[in-house]
Amino acid sequence: MRITSAACLLIFALAVPRATAQPGITAAPAIARAYDLILDADFDQLKKTLPATCPPAPAVACRGLEALSLWWQIQLDLVNHSLDTAFLNAANTAITEAERWTASEPQRAEAWFYLGAAYGARAQFHVYRVDRIAAARDGKRIKEALERALALDPTMHDAEFGIGMYRYYAGVAPAIFRFLRFFLLLPGGDREGGLAQLERAGTMGILVRGEAQFQIHVLYLWYEHKSREALALIRGLQQRYPHNPLFHQIEAEILDTYFHDHAASLKASERLLALAQSHAVFRADVAERVARRNIAKQTSALQQPATKPQ
Repeated sequence: MRITSAACLLIFALAVPRATAQPGITAAPAIARAYDLILDADFDQLKKTLPATCPPAPAVACRGLEALSLWWQIQLDLVNHSLDTAFLNAANTAITEAERWTASEPQRAEAWFYLGAAYGARAQFHVYRVDRIAAARDGKRIKEALERALALDPTMHDAEFGIGMYRYYAGVAPAIFRFLRFFLLLPGGDREGGLAQLERAGTMGILVRGEAQFQIHVLYLWYEHKSREALALIRGLQQRYPHNPLFHQIEAEILDTYFHDHAASLKASERLLALAQSHAVFRADVAERVARRNIAKQTSALQQPATKPQ
């Protein structure tokens, strides 16, 4: 019996195992615990925890956590640039390792997730350091990597965080940035769709739930005119991460800027000052300085004579 060429090809195709999508995040609970330490500003404990986190988690997960840790330390004191170089080195290392993994295992969803997450941390840094072109380029890479992760694992709601961020900000960008998007061949945005993805990540994400809620509060304040909802999110983050002074500081800022409630803002900063002086929050030195500055501001405002209505 003779076997035709077509039959040979068919037998060969059946014999060779096909690459299939590999969903899920390895050791997700361990990574989530480490991420929570970052959001609680417990950076010293994070350093002690990482050796027991990777393994069982892949090494690139810890490289990403190291970069995120530095980024959150920068956020606690944005005017201080002393950690900028260390952060960029850590972020670039995480990106390089994740790119290696995606090249060797392109069907593994978490490899693409960690690549997008590493670009995400670097993009946020570029935004705050006003490097808009670098931020836009990283934004495109975030979207591409996380869409690949989501295609391989549609249940990976953590990947929706970065995609939603890109789609939302690209959708609300002013005209000059839309021109930049065109110039850099960046994908278009979708305000409503992006917010929906962020909100799913904020309720259904395994790793990024707290981070997503933090970013959503910014959108609620800046674009959605939902100051009450933003304040509720920040107070929820305070309860979940009581040692991070940033969430207490933001509460005072929201009460001042969006509610014009000087007395409530003053009380919020007085609480932060008490926490800093008792070392109940991390980076107590920065927390105390920020609290005292707002206490002086709100005290001055309360001493001003009330304006009589016309």
